[in-house]
Amino acid sequence: MLLPAHPFDRTEDDRLREECGVFGLTGAAEAASFVALGLHALQHRGQEAGGIVAYDPDAGFNSVRRFGYVRDSFTSAEVIGTLPGRIAIGHVRYSTAGSKGATAIRDVQPFFGEFSMGGCAIAHNGNLTNAASLRRELIERGSIFQSSSDTECIIHLMARSIQRSLPERLKDALRRVEGAFSIVAMTRTKLIGVRDALGVRPLVLGRLGSEGFVLASETCALDIIGAVFEREIDPGEMVVIENGRIDSFRPFEPRQPRFCLFEQVYFSRPDSLIGGRSVYETRREIGRILADEAPAEADLVCPVPDSGTPAAIGYAERSGIPFAMGIVRNQYVGRTFIEPTENIRNMGVRLKLNVNRALMAGKRVVLVDDSVVRGTTSRKIKEMVLEAGAAEVHFRIASPPTAWPCFYGVDTPERAKLLAATMTEDEMRDWIGVTSLRFITLDGLYRAAGEAAGRDPARPRFCDACFSGDYPVAPSDMIEKGFVAKAAAE
Repeated sequence: MLLPAHPFDRTEDDRLREECGVFGLTGAAEAASFVALGLHALQHRGQEAGGIVAYDPDAGFNSVRRFGYVRDSFTSAEVIGTLPGRIAIGHVRYSTAGSKGATAIRDVQPFFGEFSMGGCAIAHNGNLTNAASLRRELIERGSIFQSSSDTECIIHLMARSIQRSLPERLKDALRRVEGAFSIVAMTRTKLIGVRDALGVRPLVLGRLGSEGFVLASETCALDIIGAVFEREIDPGEMVVIENGRIDSFRPFEPRQPRFCLFEQVYFSRPDSLIGGRSVYETRREIGRILADEAPAEADLVCPVPDSGTPAAIGYAERSGIPFAMGIVRNQYVGRTFIEPTENIRNMGVRLKLNVNRALMAGKRVVLVDDSVVRGTTSRKIKEMVLEAGAAEVHFRIASPPTAWPCFYGVDTPERAKLLAATMTEDEMRDWIGVTSLRFITLDGLYRAAGEAAGRDPARPRFCDACFSGDYPVAPSDMIEKGFVAKAAAE
């Protein structure tokens, strides 16, 4: 059956995407090899491109930046051999700030700057909400930019600082920026980690052997190299690691932390820890609460793989409805899959997901997914399940309606393209064409993430702007361009 044309009915990706992942290591021979492994574990945070910078006293600073997956770019001895040294940092990215496409290798991090006191490389996870105004100011004062990335502003701000050490210059620069940042940086001898005062994006510290220290976006990246998790870098904290010693600083005005709530729902790997708690367990609890808030009369609970699986397990446990893998993901289709014809492009979701017809025929099915963005993927999955013979399709979503764009490092469509920004829940149900559609409440999501009393409107613990429109940092550049009303941002 052909669907009617609609402004949301487009073939572009219907998922929120984290901007990037960062990883750094000091105190181990062939540090770049460990960084490559860490980036491989963080590949889910950025599949567009990656880069590694390493330092060796004899070879100096060296870097490799490539498009594509880590496994295709940084696993050969030939490439790693060009990155000698006991200290290195790396980055995997999607592009939210900066240009996209074949000409954007200049935007691939880490970025490097040579200063009077030596070189410094920086890898940044997040987004600077005042980057456009900073960029104008810096260009007017003579700075020459080599990329379109917001992160390069930090390098230029460091160059203009009068401080006498690179860590102090980095502090100076970061006091000028707004938005979200978790940063891993390196000099010839120091590994540096910083989180913004709100702690929107994650950063953790680990120990490797007797001398090595690791900084990474998630704990799963420590596991792959056998590093031991020490602690999370606190919101507003800078750590400087040199010769086996860790110094901690608090360069920013203290604020109520607002960690990204969507890390709990989707971005982080389920085998990571956040706040000392398993991400998998949080997602399973989301499913349990969702079953309480939005029950359904059904025969099967099926996840939309892979991100919906833990929540679907929790939903099945609480509801008593049997769990089944009614949809199977083709693990060998990625972002680089060749799509040579229009007919194949139009297959879209079918290239990645297939319905287990033997399970679905004649059944009332609860499909559990992590989110609804444009709704196009949900609509196509519903079609596939009905074509497989399901009697009813009930969508249950493990996050509240996504009605506001993110300006802190997540690739979100503009608000007019978000289904929940223009439709009620009933209208979304009818447009997707399912028997029922329900989302977990924001209070329910907070409770699943460990806040027993739910969301405190006066002091919310998490950044939940994509659900609530409550932006903890005013997105200055977007307000200036008229994309966000100042009142909404305040």
